[in-house]
Amino acid sequence: MTKHSHNFVETFDGFLGYGLDRQSNENTLAVYLQKFSDDGLLNIVLKRMSDEDLTELFDVISKMLKKYLSEPEYHQFFLK
Repeated sequence: MTKHSHNFVETFDGFLGYGLDRQSNENTLAVYLQKFSDDGLLNIVLKRMSDEDLTELFDVISKMLKKYLSEPEYHQFFLK
């Protein structure tokens, strides 16, 4: 049984565009993040990123996890 899911990108058929309103921004970001984390795309992008880019992306994601998740949520939803 898989632990991770990317269902939103597979089922969403609404408007995608950033800057119109909060809901459109959330939907667009959810699609972008799920597409970005696709194994095939990551295999290409990560190899091409500089060490600085890798560090920057890691730092941003870590900062968001620490800012918006409690420790139990971090363990439940991120670490699984």
